[in-house]
Amino acid sequence: MVPIYLGTYTDGASRGIYRLTLDPANAHLSEPVLVAEAVNPSFLAWHPSQPVLYAVSETDTVGPAKSGAVMAFRIDGSGGLTRINQEPSGGGGACYVSVNGAGTYAFVANYGAGSVAALPLREDGGVKPASAVVQHTGSGPHTTRQTHAHAHSIRAMPGSPFVLAADLGADQLFVYRFDESTGTLQPHQPPSAAASPGAGPRHFAAHPSGDAVFLINELTSTITSYAWDGAAGTLHKRGEVSTLPEGFTGENTTAEVTVHPTGRFVYGSNRGNDSIAAFRVGADRTLTRIGVYPTGGKTPRHFAIDPSGAFLIAANQESDTIALFRIDTETGALADTGARARVPSPVYVGMRPNR
Repeated sequence: MVPIYLGTYTDGASRGIYRLTLDPANAHLSEPVLVAEAVNPSFLAWHPSQPVLYAVSETDTVGPAKSGAVMAFRIDGSGGLTRINQEPSGGGGACYVSVNGAGTYAFVANYGAGSVAALPLREDGGVKPASAVVQHTGSGPHTTRQTHAHAHSIRAMPGSPFVLAADLGADQLFVYRFDESTGTLQPHQPPSAAASPGAGPRHFAAHPSGDAVFLINELTSTITSYAWDGAAGTLHKRGEVSTLPEGFTGENTTAEVTVHPTGRFVYGSNRGNDSIAAFRVGADRTLTRIGVYPTGGKTPRHFAIDPSGAFLIAANQESDTIALFRIDTETGALADTGARARVPSPVYVGMRPNR
């Protein structure tokens, strides 16, 4: 059985973080159970070596200044969660959290504030106060969504001293040099790679080889491929593809992008078209569309691929469902298994990666 943890928005019936299991042999999802009460735990991350789960609290009500929070939970033997502690995220609307490969720092993106932060981690996995908070600046041509910076994701790049951060409002993929000894984030030179005007960079994923980054753009429903030089800290655009099927004319925004464990395929979610787009990764790291597959629900905000690479699990936010798809590991195509689980307002679905 594969344990799956679900982040949610709690402005309705949800009460926090839920857990279910995937039975790969029977393509079955168990009934979700509440494992931790929390306010808007909309994004989760795992410690690389300890049984600790991190979650953002996507609010602006923590502490004397407007701020979200980063929460740490210990995972017990039955998969339950016990809160260790929490710290302010350094800005309002914390929407994304990740942990570096050494398990020494968590990084958080604050969408409302347009800032990113680094938070040292304690020996027990708890979070310490932020060692660095960096305010993004910039805007884009979209008249309502890009009036100022909106940091949307941040991750340390494997095998590299650099941290990347996507900003929807500024139309930039920022590059920071991270000093683990001091916990500081210093702008690199060049400090960013520009996205297409009005694209609205949201999330990104690295190729397992470490030589490419795939950036999904929320406002233009595209995925941009970049060559990544981890030694130099530089990004070079290779190509850009649409996530939408031919002839689609409705409103759409994208959400999540993920690379298959084999590195052969990339997937991105469409909210509006309510689908997952699948692409084949070329030798030059450009993408060729395989197909666009309905998720059987409304507003697939987030999805994940199980560690074996055999299944994709999508969270349909506005239809309160988790949907299970089988991945053809030869072609990358998706097949709906028909398996569903119900949970209120699911916005994150994830499993602890293989170690």
